[in-house]
Amino acid sequence: MNFDIYTLVLRIIVALIALPIHEYAHGYSAYRMGDYTAERQGRLTLNPLAHFDPIGTIAIILFGFGWAKPVPINPLNFENPKKGMMISSLAGPLSNIALAFLSMVLYKLSYIPAYMGITGAFLSTVQTFLLFMISINITLGVFNLIPIPPLDGSRIATYFLPQRIYFKIMQYENIIFIVLLVALWFGVFDLPISFVSNLVTGILDYATRPIDWLTALIM
Repeated sequence: MNFDIYTLVLRIIVALIALPIHEYAHGYSAYRMGDYTAERQGRLTLNPLAHFDPIGTIAIILFGFGWAKPVPINPLNFENPKKGMMISSLAGPLSNIALAFLSMVLYKLSYIPAYMGITGAFLSTVQTFLLFMISINITLGVFNLIPIPPLDGSRIATYFLPQRIYFKIMQYENIIFIVLLVALWFGVFDLPISFVSNLVTGILDYATRPIDWLTALIM
C-alpha cells in the first residue's frame, strides 16, 4: 500500500490520538471500578509512548486497524470480575466510536466555512484529517470487537462464556495471536470488518443528520 508523505503524516497523527485514547479508556474504566493497576504502572495517561506497540501502530497506519500495548487490568480488583472485565474491555472500542462521532460532527461543520466562501489548503487538510479520524477510529473499534484473543472482543466474551471454556481458550492465546496475524496478512477479515465499519459509518451519519440540516439552512 503506497502513501504520499502528506497522507502518511496525517495517518500517523490519527494513530497517535486514537490508540492512546483507546487504552486510556480501558484503564480509566477499570480505575473507576476499583482496579488501580494501570495508574500504578503509569499507563493511565494519554502519552502515546506509554502505549506504543510497534507492530500494532504500523498496522493501524497502513491498514486502519491495529492495537497498542495492552493496559494492565486485574479483574480480581473488581467487585464483579466478569462484569468489570467486560465493561473495561468494551470501553476501548466505544471510545473510538465516540471519537469517530465527534470527528464526523466536526467534518460536517467544516463545510459551513466552505459554503461561506472560506476555502484554502488548511481547511482541506483539516477535512482530510477528520475523514481519517472517522474511518480509522471506526475500523479500530470494530476490529477490536472481534472475539479472538488478544483483542478486546475476547475479554468481552468472558461475560458470556463459562470460565472453564474461557481459560481453556486463553491457554492458547499466543498461538491464536500468530494465527490472527497471518489471517490479517491474507485479508481474511477485510470483508467482515469493511461491512461492519460501513454499517457503523451509516449509523453515525444518520445520528449527525441535524448538522446536515443546519448546513442546508445556512446555504
